[in-house]
Amino acid sequence: MLGNPPPYVLASTLDASPRPAAPVWAGAQDGFVRIGPTSEEDLYLCVGHIAFDDQNAALLTDLLPPLVTVRVGDPHGGRLAQLIDLLATEVGIAAAGGPLVQNHLAQILLVHMLRAHAGRTDRPTGWLGALNEDGIGAALRAVHADMAHPWNLKELAEISHMSRSAFAHSFKNHVGVPPLEYLIQWRMSLARDALARDTLSISELARATGYLSESAFSTAFRRVVGSSPAQFRNQARQPTHSAANGN
Repeated sequence: MLGNPPPYVLASTLDASPRPAAPVWAGAQDGFVRIGPTSEEDLYLCVGHIAFDDQNAALLTDLLPPLVTVRVGDPHGGRLAQLIDLLATEVGIAAAGGPLVQNHLAQILLVHMLRAHAGRTDRPTGWLGALNEDGIGAALRAVHADMAHPWNLKELAEISHMSRSAFAHSFKNHVGVPPLEYLIQWRMSLARDALARDTLSISELARATGYLSESAFSTAFRRVVGSSPAQFRNQARQPTHSAANGN
């Protein structure tokens, strides 16, 4: 698994001449691309990607490890192989509900890849590494468990059993952003999801994400997202917006 990768080359040998990928994928038939003679199938690759919502992509992809490799003999290898076989079958049969099944299988595959990475790495990087750290992980779990609480740096440092300066430094090293900036990003991510689903009023959402007033929440939301909560919700209600997200 490549997490938010730069351009890369996939080759059978190091001296092979790379070809642009776009023309290769353009020749796909029923979801399959064949390269080379049909009688000599040396390797089968099942390739896909997971796209996050544009508003939340940076928060999520920045926390993914850059590369995860799982071999068949690894503890999670057999389970991952079964998932990939199921995914390849769904792509090949083009049955009713196929895209829905493929999307869910891809999400399950991502979770198992991350589990495999966390389970065999003494010190995973990024968000996974932060969760495994006693101090930083305790603060993250507290924040995720109670987003309505008005967290501050002092409280989070106390949960981590660190001084405020040591906590802030360690948090940024592990997660990539300062703790209060992460808190704002996470709150706004939850707020965007709730507004898109239209499950809470703006005042209810303000309280649910730790803001003492609707105006304070709206100011923070506009600063991060670029529009007011009401504007974002109205845009999410538009059929064209929903259709674009569904694709």
